[in-house]
Amino acid sequence: MTQFEKVFRNSALHPKPVGLVLQYGTAGFRTNAKELDHIMFRMGLLAVLRSKKTKATIGVMVTASHNPEEDNGVKLVDPMGEMVTPSWEEYSMQLANAEQDVLLTALKDVIEKEAISMDQDANIFIGKDTRPSSEKLSQAVSDGVMSLGGHVHDYGVVTTPQLHFMVRCQNTQGCYGSPTMEGYYRKLSQAFVQLTKHAPNRTDDQKHLLVDGANGVGALRLRDMERFLQNQLQISLFNDCREGKLNFQCGADYVKVQQKPPQGVEMSVGERCCSFDGDADRIVYYYKDSDGCFHLQDGDKIATLIGTFLKDMLTQAGLDLQVAVVQTAYANGSSTRYLEDVLKVTVCCTKTGVKHLHHAAQEFDIGVYFEANGHGTVLFSNAAVHKIEKLAQDSSIKNEKKRTAAQLLHSTINVINQAVGDAISDMLLVEGVLAVQGLSVQQWDAIYSDLPNRQRKIKVADRRVITTTDAERRVVTPPGLQEAVDMLVKKYPQSRAFVRPSGTEDIIRVYAEADTQENTDALAQEVCLAVYRLAGGVGEEPKPLH
Repeated sequence: MTQFEKVFRNSALHPKPVGLVLQYGTAGFRTNAKELDHIMFRMGLLAVLRSKKTKATIGVMVTASHNPEEDNGVKLVDPMGEMVTPSWEEYSMQLANAEQDVLLTALKDVIEKEAISMDQDANIFIGKDTRPSSEKLSQAVSDGVMSLGGHVHDYGVVTTPQLHFMVRCQNTQGCYGSPTMEGYYRKLSQAFVQLTKHAPNRTDDQKHLLVDGANGVGALRLRDMERFLQNQLQISLFNDCREGKLNFQCGADYVKVQQKPPQGVEMSVGERCCSFDGDADRIVYYYKDSDGCFHLQDGDKIATLIGTFLKDMLTQAGLDLQVAVVQTAYANGSSTRYLEDVLKVTVCCTKTGVKHLHHAAQEFDIGVYFEANGHGTVLFSNAAVHKIEKLAQDSSIKNEKKRTAAQLLHSTINVINQAVGDAISDMLLVEGVLAVQGLSVQQWDAIYSDLPNRQRKIKVADRRVITTTDAERRVVTPPGLQEAVDMLVKKYPQSRAFVRPSGTEDIIRVYAEADTQENTDALAQEVCLAVYRLAGGVGEEPKPLH
């Protein structure tokens, strides 16, 4: 039996519902788990082709991240642990949406276009999250891989960033680390312990952190990691999978959107708390002040903390490296002003979606990127890593401040998962920076004050009527909409607003900020009405929130 005959036979065991069409979004395919069996099999096939093309190990992660438990999804991981290249997103949709009788034609089309040698070996790493559907769906991925003669290493239940880490380690022949769970825990933990050695007077209170695991895989894997941290971080773990549903009234997305603590977390005044999302690639921090008010430290605040620390350390080490912070239009205006006007670092804005931020961050010596939702990391160029390592290992340096700064930078590189945003890695980085800088969560929060903001969404007949430019901050079509938004923005102090189409459904997302929450909500409501009237809104007119 030929390879293709085997694919055709096995694909019949994972049949595609006739007429079903799915899009590969910012982070892969994602929908109700019942509709994904054929997608998983076909992404196994595509992963084999990608592995043969790149002559490298490729990852396939089965997860729907912060989505409800009944959903699931899949994303492909490229050789350096990054998201799959955009041209192959097109191939993924080509395979996913081909009807059963033309699947082999679609498969052969990819092979021909990419000039793939089918004699080349293919190695695939597979991981999955804790959803009830993930076991069966990851098996469908394996079936696809083996149908085309690929080799599978199944890591079982891991966080998405851990799978990205494994792929990068494997393809760098161990230079980035060991492609094992213990290798991940040891690399990050040892770097964190080295960082905190430079903050010797930390009390147990300062080492203590409340963590909301979103009833997801991050909670399980953080438990595994605790023994490697040598009591330098003392974690109280909530929503740890023992009871409660994945992402239900907990997790980073819930905390960010609802602007309140997750269910089941009892916070004392001034106590540091953080939340992961379901697959642990997002993190947000928060605390409660003496008046009982909730304070959120989202991706913007995390990026600012890290950017400030890196700039300080580079100055002390005497290293001339450019630090840039990459944001999206959703970044709070106060954070952008602080970074540009006070910290004097380069800030660039990209389209929404981690793949866009990651690509932009690669253009700098050190690129810090975080979406406001808490998904982000720091990228160091090879030249920057070389300069930092050389200085950190230079025993002839007499200036203790300079030597210490270089060593701190070196430890910082190793605590970061540069492959992708990683809640566990980012948590260790934030905790290390706060310790070294001697900052409380309140002092961190006081670096700048967020402008009040509001996000809304409007249902429309066809989201494609809205096109945008300038990193999605300005509307091109339909005519008159951008002019309407500009007029509305002029009515309110310190305000801005933008609208952009969803990548997956017929809704338009509205963002507004202004000097007060009352003005912000009024601006958001007026922009919603403009979108409804000029961009084909459906259903009732948008109503004020209050």
